[in-house]
Order: sequence, then structure tokens, then C-alpha cells
Amino acid sequence: MSDTIASSADDFQVDKPRIERAVREILLAIGEDPEREGLLETPQRVARMYAELFQGLSQDPALHLQKFFTERYDSMVVVKDVEFHSMCEHHLLPFVGKAHIGYIPQGKVVGLSKLARVVETVARRPQLQERMTETIAELLMNELNALGVGVVVEATHSCMTLRGVRKPGSLCVTSALRGSFRSNPTTRAEFLNLAMPR
Repeated sequence: MSDTIASSADDFQVDKPRIERAVREILLAIGEDPEREGLLETPQRVARMYAELFQGLSQDPALHLQKFFTERYDSMVVVKDVEFHSMCEHHLLPFVGKAHIGYIPQGKVVGLSKLARVVETVARRPQLQERMTETIAELLMNELNALGVGVVVEATHSCMTLRGVRKPGSLCVTSALRGSFRSNPTTRAEFLNLAMPR
């Protein structure tokens, strides 16, 4: 499977004229003048941005896990600090953070960059952090037939820092554990210690 799976924003077909009309209406609704010089091209910019930010809607993250290597490695593999940007589906504001992923192979190991591509694809959708965490864990468990999977996601949410309660610096941490990561306390502790050392 080639790296062309991750299509560019131009390949993701959104209804850009419709977005442009909607953005123009929003500008009018807040009392702005869409004909003002600084706002003239804003609807087009926003349409292009949404095409980029939401391109994960047109991609299947499981495709990144189709190419694997047969190895007799049965210890933990952990990839930490996979940075991502996503959009909260409640307010369409960004949340940004890092994903930490671990799994114990059962004959299949996957290229490390593929794990980052899975995170990227899942993140580029209107999203909830909780669902994102669960989705990544399920994908790895099912596609790799792993003995166990652990995913920890930590992120800062603009909907908490820019509006509402306005608490900058707050961090949301979610986790999803599957297989031996859930059933074996020693395995779980090893993963959490490697992923998020204190």
C-alpha cells in the first residue's frame, strides 16, 4: 500500500461554494461587512481550510495498517508524542495534542509512520477526543490482531480555553485499553509508565 493513501485537501471534494455562502452569512450575522477588503476572500479561505481540516472524512484509516511485516516480536511497541490537530464537533474549534500508542504484536508489526498516519486520519474529522481514542485502539486491535493495545490522548481544547469557562492550560487526557493492556495490570502499568512517565 503506497503513501498516496493520504490524499491532499484538493482530492477531498467538499461543496466549497456552499461553505463560502455560509461563511458570508456568518460575517453578516455578526455585523461585519463581507465586502470589506480584509474579508473579501475570507469565505474562499475558510472553504479551502475546511477541505484540508476534514479530509479524514474521505479516508479509511485502516488502509494505513494493511502493509505489515511478519516478525516474531512479542514485546511492547510504544510510539509517543504523535502530534495532531482536530476539530471539536460541538463548537468547530480546534483541539490539539499528542497521542501515545502501544501494542503487543502477534506476528504482525507495522511501520511506525503508519501509526502516525492513523492518528492523522482519525483526527481530521469533526471529532470528540473520547471517540478518537477509542477509534484508534479498535483499529489497531482489529487490523493487527494484536495481543493488546493501549492508546492515551492528551489535548488542549479551544472550546475550554477561548470561550465558556476560559481555563488556559487545562488538559484533557483519555485512554483506551484493549486485550492484555486491559486484563493484565503489569502490562497496563508498563505501558502507562512508558507512555506518560512521571
